[in-house]
Amino acid sequence: MKTCVVIYNPNSGHSIKKRDIKLYKNVIEKHDYSVVFIGTEYHGHAKEIVSHLGYVDLVISMGGDGTFNEIVHGNLMRKNRLVLAHIPVGTTNDLGFMFGYGKDILKNIELCLTGEIHEMDIPLINNRPFVYVAGFGKFMNIPYDTPRNLKKKYGHAAYLLSGFKDFITRRTKNYNVEYEVNGIKKKGLYSFMLISSATRIAGFNNFYKDVKLDDDTFEVLFCTYTRKIDILRAMAMLIATDAERVDGFESYRTNHIKIKFEKNPKNAWCVDGEKLEIRTKTYDIKNEKGIKILMPKTNIKKLFVEK
Repeated sequence: MKTCVVIYNPNSGHSIKKRDIKLYKNVIEKHDYSVVFIGTEYHGHAKEIVSHLGYVDLVISMGGDGTFNEIVHGNLMRKNRLVLAHIPVGTTNDLGFMFGYGKDILKNIELCLTGEIHEMDIPLINNRPFVYVAGFGKFMNIPYDTPRNLKKKYGHAAYLLSGFKDFITRRTKNYNVEYEVNGIKKKGLYSFMLISSATRIAGFNNFYKDVKLDDDTFEVLFCTYTRKIDILRAMAMLIATDAERVDGFESYRTNHIKIKFEKNPKNAWCVDGEKLEIRTKTYDIKNEKGIKILMPKTNIKKLFVEK
């Protein structure tokens, strides 16, 4: 019999209750797994659990994108890396939707365990992994600044409300940044920047088109707009087209970028919805290849390079 550990966040999105765990356990056991459920108790706990686990055949993250980020982080700290999977139970669930999951957790478990294992690239920012997006500047504080009670009560709408309030009340700060990517060096004022490997970001579907999770590249975007009205227009354009076609954005596909701020920024990067505690003038972002992920067959042809 195969072994499985499910690491779940009791406070993620829709709360996971003890009676639910029994149902989830039954489904997993039907797929010939001996399974143990471990609830996280504090920020960083999932990372600690995975980094200290003995060998198991599968580790399932059951929570939001931040929970999966921690599990990936813990896995990268190991010498013998484990096969991972992610069942979305968060607020926005960008990763879950991209992977091909729906909203029914029991169905998602079935989709996962009848899926396929693929090797996925994981970007690193100053050697700290992020699974699908790292952002800095305007709006990037919204995921970690929005109160948890509002997330649980209003779901994704809580982010939209917080974003609208932030846009109206907070002055847009522009950052003097220089960067080097694909042999190009540039310097300028930017209101925000995104490093991502995803088709869906902050609830926006098709943010980028033709994203592959194993092509050793990630997407880079710098917003040159510094006025609120121009930023608002650019965000509206994202609904109609993908980011690479929006005026005011400098965009690249690469596997390595160096970013340097003129001054040590007071604000923090947002990494998979969580605050990045590292604050420095310089950031080096590159790829780590070959992380094994078990995921539904639904979107595999879209997300991986054909072999």
